[in-house]
Amino acid sequence: MSENPTAGLDDTVHQRHRLGVLTIAAETKRVEFSYLKSALELTAGNLSRHITVLEQAGLVEVEKGYEGKRPKTWLHITAAGRAALAAEMKALRTLLDRHDNS
Repeated sequence: MSENPTAGLDDTVHQRHRLGVLTIAAETKRVEFSYLKSALELTAGNLSRHITVLEQAGLVEVEKGYEGKRPKTWLHITAAGRAALAAEMKALRTLLDRHDNS
């Protein structure tokens, strides 16, 4: 029997909020912190912690700046982040296929 597909899941990526951050970030050039906070229904502190984990893993990069006089935080997914997201999706598809065919 082949290796269980769950072995391909990455704990850093698989956590549902971090998976949400990566998925949204992959859909655009950059995404604003407040949009992620609203879309994922997270507190600023919780979202900040998840972003820190992803940033430390090299999966996203954070950019701070201003829009007019208002401070803003944006993030974008890195090439490593795109690769990790693709690997996660592949593992999930394999898991689903295995389940559907059992």
